[in-house]
Amino acid sequence: MTNDDEAAAVRPLTLAWVSRHLAVGERIVRTEALHGGITAEMRRLTIGTRDGGTRDLVLRTFVNVEHAEDWLNREAGALTLLPGTGVPAPGLVAVDPTAEQCEYPSLLMTHLAGRTVLDDEGLETRVPLLARQLVAIHALRPAERPREYVALTTADTVVTPKGADAAAWAAAIDVIRKPAPPYQGRFLHRDFHPGNVLFDVPPSKPAGARITGVVDWAATSWGPADLDVAHCSTNLALLHGPAWGLRFAEAYEEAGGVLATAASERLYWRVRDGLAFSEEVRLVSQPWREAGRTELTTRAVEERLDAYVTALMDALA
Repeated sequence: MTNDDEAAAVRPLTLAWVSRHLAVGERIVRTEALHGGITAEMRRLTIGTRDGGTRDLVLRTFVNVEHAEDWLNREAGALTLLPGTGVPAPGLVAVDPTAEQCEYPSLLMTHLAGRTVLDDEGLETRVPLLARQLVAIHALRPAERPREYVALTTADTVVTPKGADAAAWAAAIDVIRKPAPPYQGRFLHRDFHPGNVLFDVPPSKPAGARITGVVDWAATSWGPADLDVAHCSTNLALLHGPAWGLRFAEAYEEAGGVLATAASERLYWRVRDGLAFSEEVRLVSQPWREAGRTELTTRAVEERLDAYVTALMDALA
């Protein structure tokens, strides 16, 4: 068995659990490991239907992950909420957040068409689409709010990259030593970035790209719109250059989104998210390289992060 075959194989108890959630006469005919995630194993399951056709499901499994139960409960809640809202997201099929029936906590959902696009080409078309999609997510008003956002980074855990602008980083760290600004709460995806958005891009017409889905709702939270915008901005800065990180907030407002009024408040959220990446550059850059962006070495991403944090301090301070 090859490594890819091993990665695609579904564990016996989980396989039985999935089978119980299929229609009568359906069976799993193929499994494929999906790459690009950081915390979960992802597999596409091709289901043979009674009429001889096929349909696809996606199995998400958290193996030895501390917060699996919370994340899967939040994702299941979001996927239950989203149908009918106009936000394209997978449909929930089943969830086993405490691994009562599976080997590990797992969630089964429908498969969406489209693919993630991390290339520089066509970015000027995709950024406004990302912004409009995030505005639509923030417009959701669930009957039951998800839990309040959690900011994991502190001023004392930031890792200043080697060779970084020490003065800029020291000033940025001082920004997040202050209490969080007051904000108007919004429904947050909390991990919205190009790697969690699926596109249909016609080969002959990149400008005709459209979003077909938004995935990975495990961190759904309630908090400031600025926080989601900041997270996507940092990802864009590291994937495509600091200018694109700065551009995304403009695109969000052009799409009708509302951000903090005061420049100091905008700076707080964007710096907080940028500094959070300092602790996990190696972790976030590896899936990008696996997806074909081989030039995004850990060092290259650190340099972009330094340039972005410095640009934030220059542009927004």
